[in-house]
Amino acid sequence: MAILVYVNDIILAGNVSHACTKFKDYLDACSSIKDLGPLKYFSGIEVARASKGSFLSQCKYTVEVVDECVLLGCKPNYFPIKENHNLALAAGPTLTDSGRYRSLVGRLIYLTITRFDLCYTMHILSQFMQNPRDEHMNAACRVLRHIKGTPDCGILL
Repeated sequence: MAILVYVNDIILAGNVSHACTKFKDYLDACSSIKDLGPLKYFSGIEVARASKGSFLSQCKYTVEVVDECVLLGCKPNYFPIKENHNLALAAGPTLTDSGRYRSLVGRLIYLTITRFDLCYTMHILSQFMQNPRDEHMNAACRVLRHIKGTPDCGILL
């Protein structure tokens, strides 16, 4: 049995349904709980069940991030970062609002839970959190255009 607790939400998973039911009854006796049934959505992650397994995605979260950056109408990119990017050598002007860059990169890092295709790119972009430049923000916007074209990517367990 595995239990995930986040603030006042609990996810309970196990191989033996009788043991899970018994544990839920115990929790209900200790403190009244509400069973919401099979997991569908938790902390920005959508869960879809099928005969092959469970599919985890962050489609809704992806659309929210792209919408907040006003890029819903943009043309999608097929790759999240340019080949031979040279972002470490960027010499353009420093961003006036570096907090916006840090916030965007943080939100994109959260997407790597279900989007392994973004891991390398986010590793690169997170190196410039202290002193981001225009080139770094442009690269982050490129990632947004990439995820805009592929919002329903995820992992099958």
